[in-house]
Amino acid sequence: MARIRMTVGDLMFVAEAHPHAPDTVAAFLKLLPYRQQLIHVKWSGEGVWVPMGDFELGVSFENHTSHPSVGDILFYPGGYSETEIILAYGSCSFSSKMGQLAGNHFLTIVEGREQLAGLGRKILWEGAQAVLFEAI
Repeated sequence: MARIRMTVGDLMFVAEAHPHAPDTVAAFLKLLPYRQQLIHVKWSGEGVWVPMGDFELGVSFENHTSHPSVGDILFYPGGYSETEIILAYGSCSFSSKMGQLAGNHFLTIVEGREQLAGLGRKILWEGAQAVLFEAI
């Protein structure tokens, strides 16, 4: 099972690939190392996201949900809203100004979960933070 380190400033998290999203996991692994910015969600509650515009990862829906649990990382392949990655740090219902969305649950934070609420508050109050995803 693939493991990915996610680093945001001095915070480090380890995520494991979800076995029910093999196409999304395989496509995402090809992007690594992946550097971007995490910003706070607008519509979804307690979550942070990586806006990806019209980027195409080349996957469709698999293992998709609108209600990620704390530590779940979803990939939304685009369509009604822009392509994005969203991480739930608390109560989250994935949506946009177009309404409810569903994203592929492809990673789950397994180490560092106790830091997620602090990460969310930091991004909410201090703004965008650099994030690095890399294979371990």
